Amino acid sequence: MKLLRVGTAGAERPALLDEDGTLRDLSALVDDVDGGLLADESALDRIRAALGAGVLPALDATGLRVGPPVGRIGKVVCIGLNYHDHAAENGAAIPAEPVVFFKAADTVVGPNDTVLVPRRSVKTDWEVELAIVIGRTARYLESDEQAMAHVAGYALSHDVSEREWQIERGGTWDKGKNCETFNPLGPWLVTADEVPDPQALSLKLWVNGELKQNGSTADQIFPVAEVVRYVSQFMTLYPGDIINTGTPAGVAMGQPEPKPYLRAGDVVELEIEGLGRQRQELKDA
Repeated sequence: MKLLRVGTAGAERPALLDEDGTLRDLSALVDDVDGGLLADESALDRIRAALGAGVLPALDATGLRVGPPVGRIGKVVCIGLNYHDHAAENGAAIPAEPVVFFKAADTVVGPNDTVLVPRRSVKTDWEVELAIVIGRTARYLESDEQAMAHVAGYALSHDVSEREWQIERGGTWDKGKNCETFNPLGPWLVTADEVPDPQALSLKLWVNGELKQNGSTADQIFPVAEVVRYVSQFMTLYPGDIINTGTPAGVAMGQPEPKPYLRAGDVVELEIEGLGRQRQELKDA
């Protein structure tokens, strides 16, 4: 299934995109697409049954905002330097273990919402990423099989970053990752049954129509199963939590001088095979 949330920010309603591309209203069945829903197999079965019976009412998508596909996100865990080609373009050693950092849940916005360039920023950068959506509480998982059983689905994520603040200002990466609007997510949460191999997905990103990133999740250093298993050793993952799994080569930071960092007026578009497409216009904060 392709689950999503539509409507004005803070007042989104749950919806589903059917195989014909018709938007269907889920608000009579469930309150939201969130951790509570993802952990409730009976609720998901009711949605599947209603979809199969053809009783879900259609929604007019004209002019309807698409919000983040998951509501009430508890935390956004991020994995850095997780593609061989991205590590190489930055001259970084392949990490022995996953590099873990956080983005605040309030950085998450809809897939086509405006992204704000922070005040005094000169190195705002793009990163197309595969996001894992957790569906079951995960603690101390022991195997890849257990890890995959805790995945509800996947989404397209844009891990916007301010490189000066991330790398040149001391401390951790977090202050370059947590500016407002720095994590567009969606348009859909695609359930895991529709993504048989998360290590075989193409990722692309364009800036002002020019292709900048063109990679594959096959190049991940730590694949999805290992990421979920690893992270569960250090923190409890709850239904509705998000894990951003890193970006392939092609970011502004890895390009020759003058590096083409983002500015107000730029348009970024990105997509992952089977997970949809995003488009954001940048404006000054």
